[in-house]
Amino acid sequence: MHFCLTGQYTPRAINSLLENPTNNRAEAARKLIESAGGKLVSFYSVPAEGPGVLTIFDVPDPSSAPAIVGIVVGAGTLHNVKLTRLYTQDEIIQVRQKASKLRASYSPPGS
Repeated sequence: MHFCLTGQYTPRAINSLLENPTNNRAEAARKLIESAGGKLVSFYSVPAEGPGVLTIFDVPDPSSAPAIVGIVVGAGTLHNVKLTRLYTQDEIIQVRQKASKLRASYSPPGS
């Protein structure tokens, strides 16, 4: 399952990065995600709303994603974190097919 994690570095993390400007945070992310049986798909630095990251990763167990977020936040690396489940087009087609089957059992307000 694919997830997108966005967040801003904490002031403590920014100071640490400034002290060691060649530190590769993508490698740290890759190591954590791989330890959960996953794969780092992409890792970007973003300047919006303060220095931060946008990371896309794939994990086989969906409970791994919030566990990864908890580790990163708990370590004081990121704040204002958002975790979004991403769906492939094949997965979305399955969702649409299921919704199509369930549609007849729902009554909207006023019906």
